[in-house]
Amino acid sequence: MAAARDQVARVIRDGDGELDVGVARGDGPSRVADQPVVERPAPHEARSEPRTAPQAPTEPDEPAPADAKAGGRRRKILIGVAVLAALGAAAYGVNYFLVGRFHITTDDAYVRADNTTLGARVAGHIDTVVAHDNATVHAGDIIIKIDDGDYRIAVDSARARIGTQQATIDRIGQQIEAQASQVDQAGAQLASAKAGVVRAQADLDRQQALNDRGFASKAVLEQSVATREQAVAAVQSAQAAYNAALAGVDVVKAQQIEAQQQLVELKAQLAKAERDLDFTDVKSPVDGVFSNRMVNPGDYVQLGQRLGNVVPLYAVYIDANFKETQLERIKPGQPAKISIDAFSTHKVDGVVESLAAASGSVFSLLPPDNATGNFTKIVQRVPVRIRVPAAVANARLLRPGMSVIVTVDTKNAPDDPSASLEVPEQTAQ
Repeated sequence: MAAARDQVARVIRDGDGELDVGVARGDGPSRVADQPVVERPAPHEARSEPRTAPQAPTEPDEPAPADAKAGGRRRKILIGVAVLAALGAAAYGVNYFLVGRFHITTDDAYVRADNTTLGARVAGHIDTVVAHDNATVHAGDIIIKIDDGDYRIAVDSARARIGTQQATIDRIGQQIEAQASQVDQAGAQLASAKAGVVRAQADLDRQQALNDRGFASKAVLEQSVATREQAVAAVQSAQAAYNAALAGVDVVKAQQIEAQQQLVELKAQLAKAERDLDFTDVKSPVDGVFSNRMVNPGDYVQLGQRLGNVVPLYAVYIDANFKETQLERIKPGQPAKISIDAFSTHKVDGVVESLAAASGSVFSLLPPDNATGNFTKIVQRVPVRIRVPAAVANARLLRPGMSVIVTVDTKNAPDDPSASLEVPEQTAQ
């Protein structure tokens, strides 16, 4: 047995490897013993030198393939992403349940302000533009000056007419005093005429008594009668003169009243002239920023022509146009978050101030008529006024027209939104 194994080992070392597989693997001694070992001669060139069996090169242990490592990392990344997604979904769900479901947002919102349009209240040439473009102005500041030469002349002329009319009134007052003297004179003449009547009547009675006893002539009696009639006529004349004098006083007083009314008219004309003169200085009615200048020095402006605008930046507010389907839980007093596109890193706290009385389409220049055959239902938007804190408005960073995003927190809205739609009963009058 031992000899047989040695022979097999030698054949493996010296041969070309053409050995029976079973013998090479050492399946059993019986097979080696029964079958002769066939040796193949080496090639001619190497026959003189012994050959050894080729040794298989030894290699160090190879690491795991790169694909396997990459697959492991990919699985870890996917698992991490899935975990993060699950956590994010859970956080979003919790946030939506606690906060998000009470928030109503719209990006159809803009900064607004009650802009004041400056207009020319008198016609004339622009003399000076005092305020520079985008300059801060205060109420009462002069912004534009209109040439006031003609208006100063009108004021002086009105004052001169007033002086003349006042002199006329004074003259009529003196006429009243003179007419009063004439009344007194007519009264005295009337009294004298009445005294003459008394004297003539007494003389007539005396002559009548003498005539009845036959002591006076008839001619003397007739003379007494004529004298009495003349005295009576003199009284009537004096009475008429007295009445005329009284009427003359009334006429002169009426003239004085008329002159006084004309004086009032002249004073009104003076006030109008002074007012027009004052309007040559176009002043700012409110505090704000002068902008949108539309005239230059030397331009001729007509009455009512637009000159520019004053924007009160201290009184800006937000008009958020919410869909009608979003208004169910919005009510005044609710807090709102305002995100300004121009200052994306800053958010402003606001308060819902009021809701418009109608949708924007109702107030448009040409309101749509929905009573047509080709009606298409479109969700309307209703402006909601958002009040901006005074500190933010006074910072004057917000400009009318800026785009904002408004989010209203309706958590304090009533549980039953339809309750706000109930109409209170009218109290019986």
